[in-house]
Amino acid sequence: MSGAAKNGLDIEAIRQALADAAIDGWLFSDFRGSDAIAAKVLGLGAGTGTRRWYYYIPARGEPHGLVHRIESGALDVLPGKKTSYLSWRSLESGLAELLSGASRVAMQYSPRCHIPTLARVDAGTVELVRELGVEVVSSADLVQRFEARLTLEQVESHRRSARALREIVEKAFRLVEKKIRTGEPIDEYTLQCQCLEWLREEGLRTDHGPIVSVNDHAADPHFEAMKNTSSVIREGDLLLLDIWAREFDDRAVFADITWCAYVGKDAPEKMRRVFDIVRSARDAAVELCSKSFREKVEVRGFEVDRAARQVIEDAGFGEYFVHRTGHSIHEETHGNGANIDDLETHDTRRLLPLTVFSIEPGIYLSGEFGVRSELNVLHDGSRAEVTGGAGQRELICLLDEWRVVGS
Repeated sequence: MSGAAKNGLDIEAIRQALADAAIDGWLFSDFRGSDAIAAKVLGLGAGTGTRRWYYYIPARGEPHGLVHRIESGALDVLPGKKTSYLSWRSLESGLAELLSGASRVAMQYSPRCHIPTLARVDAGTVELVRELGVEVVSSADLVQRFEARLTLEQVESHRRSARALREIVEKAFRLVEKKIRTGEPIDEYTLQCQCLEWLREEGLRTDHGPIVSVNDHAADPHFEAMKNTSSVIREGDLLLLDIWAREFDDRAVFADITWCAYVGKDAPEKMRRVFDIVRSARDAAVELCSKSFREKVEVRGFEVDRAARQVIEDAGFGEYFVHRTGHSIHEETHGNGANIDDLETHDTRRLLPLTVFSIEPGIYLSGEFGVRSELNVLHDGSRAEVTGGAGQRELICLLDEWRVVGS
């Protein structure tokens, strides 16, 4: 068999990737939906039964599935022979037959759990495969190649969402400006709800409301505004808006951006300085991507994180940059591609063409304020495209002249 299966699974492309990586095959293992990555790569629906199943794609030869006898049709949409098992003994012998002749297979396994989003196979299954004399290696780069890369249609959906989010950021800041000038109250929760309404008007959906936070709340990277505990936005505040969304099409891709503003005419020097440091860190990460993509040099997630983190550390704020520099973006806000991370994890995955990811360094000063500047970068094969327009260049002062869209 060659080419793509009816469900879009491209067996030949996977075979070639396995051969390129000197891996004998890719073994998928699932129990009651334990591996969502397998479902996405293989093009399976949500319901694949309540018993364990395995699906093996070898670098040479035909794919082969192993399913429980009472759920023998669980993998019928996939190409290749299917063998059924009944007892645990027949499961183990069936798995041995499945992997016969293989010495090195990829699974959704991450050594030392360096990439927890990838680590979907349980330790016992890894032990079982190893007891069969087969080495288990990480499928991290395979997953990225076949699950994190975008189609051209998805690229366009991402670009449209990125442009729409920029417009909503401007609307949000203009609304706050208007309320301050007229003396009408507005709080974090109200602005969050208004942003959600604007998203709906733009034909966008999100998995969670945006982060709208002022001052010390902005020093919490994952702050959530609540109706009864929300702070009123006042003149003199530092306002942070982090918003993410995608179109309603099932294959549409998220965009995710963060902008900051000072609710006043002339921001304090410390706020300006912190913003400038964060912006410089963001730009250093983007520049490393730009240079690497342009010169066709491999660059990995942890290296880009280091480029941003070094700027903040050199400025004396390293202890206040408390999260990774960025994350993969796909049909989920946090996708299955390489993250820009050498803090929470050591992500050694290469940044591949046709993947998109965030760059979002921040400095969070508890008891004072927090600043984050987030943009999205698309690796188009030869350059790093900042989608939706250029990133924020300076701290916006809402009672002075300013603009977001097209800046």
